[in-house]
Amino acid sequence: MSEAGLVGGRARVGVIVPAAGSGVRLGEDSPKAFVDLGGSTILEHCVSGIAGAGIDAFVVVVVPAELVAHARELLPGVTVVPGGAHRSESVRAGLAACADADVILVHDAARPLTPPGVFRRVVDAVVAGHQAVVPGLPVADTLKRVVPGSTNAERVVDTVDREPLRAVSTPQGFTREALLRAHADNEGLATDDAGLAERCGIDVAVVPGDPLGFKITTQWDLRIARMLVS
Repeated sequence: MSEAGLVGGRARVGVIVPAAGSGVRLGEDSPKAFVDLGGSTILEHCVSGIAGAGIDAFVVVVVPAELVAHARELLPGVTVVPGGAHRSESVRAGLAACADADVILVHDAARPLTPPGVFRRVVDAVVAGHQAVVPGLPVADTLKRVVPGSTNAERVVDTVDREPLRAVSTPQGFTREALLRAHADNEGLATDDAGLAERCGIDVAVVPGDPLGFKITTQWDLRIARMLVS
């Protein structure tokens, strides 16, 4: 990051929170981000966690167009914009609202329990000179490569060495220039913004993540999250 990207020796940080997904795998009546988690929505918990991370960030939440007004009621003072049909389109909508940020984080709304230290590690690594940074954890399970498609039993091809592998989560951090470059192709779709960055030749660094940064995807995840919050 150049000195021009700093104000008073500090980076201007923007956080994009994509929350426009339907969350069909969760099996709830409302979109995932608006599901209750201990008296507040998952989205409210997520934004509260960002506010408590100590990174002095400008937050942009991206939700379905029909829920923009509701999200603004839940999150007074937070910028809320409508998202697109795909995650990448929603990130681009958030990026347009972060025009003044030097460092931009993209953080899944469905990871509401991510500890403050993860946010700080990602921001610090970008400010230190990395164009793209993700939090990651070593893989604990034994991994098998299989021939996919069988409905009963898939055939194992080999066992994958897990030593160099990392399970990555969010927030994923970028210099503004790197994220703009990663999303320059309006047709580019990805579930992972770092994947778009890799595709266009940007080096991605990994900093230590935290198990509490897990993603709420299924009813089991929601049950665990509710237990932790209570």
